[in-house]
Amino acid sequence: MTADTEILQHIKHAIVQRKFIADKTTAYRLFNGFYEGCPGLAIDRYEETLVILEHGSPGENHEIIEKISHWAMESLENITSLILKQRQSSDSRLVNGILIEGSKICQSIVEFNVKYAVDLQINQDASFYLDTRNLRRWLLDHSEGLRVLNTFAYTGSLGVAAGVGNASMVVQTDLNKNFLDIAQKSWDLNNLDPDKSKVITGDFFRITGKMRNEARLFDCVIVDPPYFSTTEAGRIDLQNDFLRLINKVRPLVAHQGWLILINNALFLSGEAFTQELNKICESPYLSFKKIIPVPQDVTGYPNTILDAPPVNPAPFNHPTKIAILQAFRKDKRK
Repeated sequence: MTADTEILQHIKHAIVQRKFIADKTTAYRLFNGFYEGCPGLAIDRYEETLVILEHGSPGENHEIIEKISHWAMESLENITSLILKQRQSSDSRLVNGILIEGSKICQSIVEFNVKYAVDLQINQDASFYLDTRNLRRWLLDHSEGLRVLNTFAYTGSLGVAAGVGNASMVVQTDLNKNFLDIAQKSWDLNNLDPDKSKVITGDFFRITGKMRNEARLFDCVIVDPPYFSTTEAGRIDLQNDFLRLINKVRPLVAHQGWLILINNALFLSGEAFTQELNKICESPYLSFKKIIPVPQDVTGYPNTILDAPPVNPAPFNHPTKIAILQAFRKDKRK
C-alpha cells in the first residue's frame, strides 16, 4: 500500500465516524490529519463545499490532495465544490483559498437549527470556528435575558448563538469590519431583533477601556483572542500573558456574571492553563465553573487518533481550551 493510499484509507475511516454529525450541524471537520494520520492536512465540510487546509509547505501534499479531490467529488454525497487553503503560502490568495473543483460555494450553514453566514475565502480560516460548537450550544441554553459582550468576535458566531438564546443585548467587537459584516448577516438570517445587537469595530484595548470608564456591565463576557497580535494600543500573547486580557475585561462582568475564556495556544499545556485559572480564582470574586470540551470531529475519535498534540491539553481535550468562570462583585457579595 502506498503512502497516499494509506492516507486516503485514514480519511475514509475518519469520515465513517462522523456519520451522525450532520444531524446537529452542516459544518464539521471530516478529517484532522494532525491526529488522524496525515500531519499538516485537515478537511472541513461546509454544506456542499469541502475545504482542504494544507498547513505544511505549499504543494508538499499535492498528489494526495489531487486524489482526495477526485474521490470526494465522486463519492461524497452532495459535495459540489472544493476549496484549497495553503496556510504557509506567500500568496494571500492561496492562503485564503482557491476553488479547485466545482463552482457553487457555500454561503451559509446551519448548526443546532441556527443559521450562520460564512465566507469561506475571506481569511486563512473559513470564517466559522468548528472547535467552539459546544460553546455555541452552551450559549443557546444559558443566554436568556443576558447582556453579552463578545470580544475578538471575528464573524460573531458566539454572539449570534447568544442572540438566538434570547439574550437581551449582544455587543460584538472586532478590529476588522469585514468580519463583523458577516456577524450582522448571521443576525439577520435568524430574524433577530436589530435593537438587541450592536457591533463595534475597533481595538480591544481601547474599546474595553472606554467601557470601563463608562462603568458598563455585562452578564456574560467572552474573550476569544488570536494567538498573538500587536496594535498601537496593546499586545496579545496567549502563551505568556493571557492574564493581562482577563484583567482588562474583569471589571465589565456583572455580579454573578459569566466570564468565558478561550485560549488556543498550541504549546500551552492544559495543566499550565488550569494553574493560571486556579490562581486567579483564589480570589473570592472569581470561581472556575466549567470546561467546555471541543467536539470529537475536531479532536478525532478513540479509534481514529494516531498522534497526540505536541503538548498535553488535559484536563481539556484539545489545545483549544475553553473555560467558564463566574464573577462576583465586591459591592454585591456579602
